[in-house]
Amino acid sequence: MRLCALILCAAAIPLAAADLFRDDFSRYPPGWLSSPVGLLNAAIQEYHYLPHRGVPLGPWENVICHLDAWVAGDENGQPYLEQHFVAASANQFTNPLFMTGDPEWRDYTVELKVKPLSTSDFAGVVFRYRTNRHYYLFALTGGNQARLTIRQPMDTTFRTPAWKELGSVPFSYDTLRYYTLRVENDGPRIRAFIDGKLVLEANDSEIVQGKAGFSAIIPARFQDFRVTASERTKASIEQRIRAREAELAGLRAGNPRPKLWKKFDTPGFGAGRNVRFGDLDGDGRTDMLIAQNIPRVRGDAFDAISCLTAVDLDGKVLWQVGRPDPRNGLLTNDTPFQIHDLDGDGRMEVVLIKDFQLQVLDGRTGKVRNAVPLPVAPDGKERPYDRVSGDAIAFVNVSGDKGRREILFKDRYQTFWVYDRNLKPLWTGTGLTGHYPYPWDIDGSGRDHIAIGYALWSAAGKKVWSQDSRLRDHADGIVTGSFGPDPKAPPRVYASGSDEGFLLFDIAGNLLKHVRVGHNQSPSVAKYRPDLPGLQYISVNFWRNPGIVTLFDWDGNILAQDEPIHSGAPMLPVNWRGDGQEFCLLSANVREGGLIDGHLRRVVMFPDDGHPDLAANVLDLTGDARDEIVVWDQNRVWIYTQDRPFSGKRIYAPERTPEYNESNYRTTVSLPAWKDVP
Repeated sequence: MRLCALILCAAAIPLAAADLFRDDFSRYPPGWLSSPVGLLNAAIQEYHYLPHRGVPLGPWENVICHLDAWVAGDENGQPYLEQHFVAASANQFTNPLFMTGDPEWRDYTVELKVKPLSTSDFAGVVFRYRTNRHYYLFALTGGNQARLTIRQPMDTTFRTPAWKELGSVPFSYDTLRYYTLRVENDGPRIRAFIDGKLVLEANDSEIVQGKAGFSAIIPARFQDFRVTASERTKASIEQRIRAREAELAGLRAGNPRPKLWKKFDTPGFGAGRNVRFGDLDGDGRTDMLIAQNIPRVRGDAFDAISCLTAVDLDGKVLWQVGRPDPRNGLLTNDTPFQIHDLDGDGRMEVVLIKDFQLQVLDGRTGKVRNAVPLPVAPDGKERPYDRVSGDAIAFVNVSGDKGRREILFKDRYQTFWVYDRNLKPLWTGTGLTGHYPYPWDIDGSGRDHIAIGYALWSAAGKKVWSQDSRLRDHADGIVTGSFGPDPKAPPRVYASGSDEGFLLFDIAGNLLKHVRVGHNQSPSVAKYRPDLPGLQYISVNFWRNPGIVTLFDWDGNILAQDEPIHSGAPMLPVNWRGDGQEFCLLSANVREGGLIDGHLRRVVMFPDDGHPDLAANVLDLTGDARDEIVVWDQNRVWIYTQDRPFSGKRIYAPERTPEYNESNYRTTVSLPAWKDVP
C-alpha cells in the first residue's frame, strides 16, 4: 500500500514548467498606448494600415484596435497595464482585449494579477483565443462572482454578444488589491484558480488551443502576465509551429515574389486611400489622381476635396487643382471624384463634387468643362448646408446606352440622385443607402438595375423592393450577380451589412441567409478556391471585432474564418499567378500583410525593403493580365510586379469591376475569363 501511495503521489506532481511567455509590462512608457493616433478618427484603420496607434506593442496586440483602451503606469514601483474604458465608451457590445502568443499554444497555464477598479462588470484572463469573437474567459465580475465562459463566434441577436456559460462561483472581492488568476488547460479540461485556490473546473472542447491575454469592460489594472507549459508540451508546440512555417515557406516558394517596378515621391500632395487610376493624358498608360480633403462640420460626414493632383506612374505632375497641404492627406470616408470617359469620345474626364457643384474636368488639363449647382439638401438628421455636399459618385446605365454614362451621387446615408452626362437631373431615391451602390443589368435589357443599401431600383427610378426597414445597420458593401456554378442562374444580392453581418437576398428581395459574423465590410468576389464550384465571397470585420476574415461560398456558407490582421485590409482580389486562382490582399505590411489564399494562408509576403504600407490598390499596369500592387502613403508611391514572367499559352484575365466606379466601400467583383498569350 505504501508503494502504491508513493506512485500516485509522484503521478500527481506536474512536470517542470517552462515559460512560453512572460511580461511585467515595463516595456511600455507611462501613458496611453494609443497616443498620438488616438486623436484621429478611429475609422482611419478601416482601410489604412497602421501597425499600432502610437506606441509599438512588441509581442502584444491591441485586438480591438480602434479602441484607445490601454494605459501604462506604475503602482508602488511595479508597472501595470490599465484598461480605462467603461462599458458605454467601449460601445457596450464589445470588450477591449490585449493578446499575445500563437494559435498553436495548447495545454498551457496562464496566470496574471488583476486589480478591478470597479465592480460593475468583469475583468479577467483570456485563453484558447481563436478570434476576438471566439475565446474563453475567466473573470471576476459584479463584485461577488468568479465566472468561466466562452464567447461564441456567431451572435443570434443584433448587437448582442453570445456567451456560453461554463460555470460560476460566489466570490467577494474589492478594488483595493490585486488578485492572482490562474487557468490550467489540459486538453478539454479547464481548472481555474484565484490566489492559488481552485474555484472552478470544466470540460469543454469547442476550442482546445489558441493565444492568451486579458480583457476588461470596466477599469482594471493587470500585472505579471505569465504563460507556462511542461517542457514536453513546449517542445510539441514549437514543432507544430515549425511545421506550419515550413508549409507556408513551401507555398510561398511556389508563387512569384513581389518585385519593385516603379517608385516616386508625392511631396506635399500625397494622400491616404483617396486615389483614382485612369489614362488622364491619353497616352495609353494609366495615371494616378490623388485627392486631399478637409473635414467639415464634424467627423467625416461633410468632407470637401481641397486639392487634386494628377501624376503619371513615373511621378511627373500632369496638373493640379487647389492648394496642396500634407495635413489634408488622410480621410475616413469616400470623397466624390472619379475618372471616366463621360461623353464617349475616347478621352477621359474627371467627374467630381466640389464647392457644392457637380463638375466635369478635362482629364488632360484639369480645366472645368461643365458644372451645375447641386440640389437643395433634403431634410434629415443633419443639414448644415442648404445644398448637398456629396459623399460618393458612381456611373450607371439607365438610358440603354452602350456604356455607363449617367452619374449617380449620394449623401451619407439618406438620398441619391441620378443625372445624365450633360448634368441634367433624371430622378432621385431615398432609403438606407449605405456607402456605395452596385449597378448591374439584371434582366438583359441593356439598362442597369441599381442595388443600393438593402434595396433594388429599376433604371426608371422605381423602387423594386426594399428591406431597409427590416435591418438596423447600413450596408458597407453590396453586390448583385450570379456567382454559383451556373452563371445563367437567377442573380442574387449579397451584402456586408456592418453590424448586421452577412446577408443574402434573392432577386425578389427575400432574405435567404443572415449570418451574424460581426461588423462585416470590405467584401470582394473572386475565384479564391479553384477546387470548389462557383465563386467565393470574402470580407473582413472592423468595428468592435476588427480583423476577422470570413470566406463564404456562393450560397452563403462559411468556408473558412480566421483573424490574420486587425488594421487596413482592403480585401482586393489579386490575379498574381495568371493560372485561374486569385489571392486576396490584406495589406503591404511585411509582418501582418501579404496575400492570402482561399484557405486564409499568407502565400505571398512583401519584401522588407522600406516600402510604404499605409494604403494599397490592385490593377494590371504592365499589360500581361496579371495584377500589379500599388502601395503608398502620404509621401511616396511604390509599385510591385511579379519577379518572374508568366509561362503558358493561356493566361487568366478576369473581368473586374471597372476603375471608374472606385470607392473605399465598393465590392470588387472578379469574373473568370482567359486570353491567349501572343
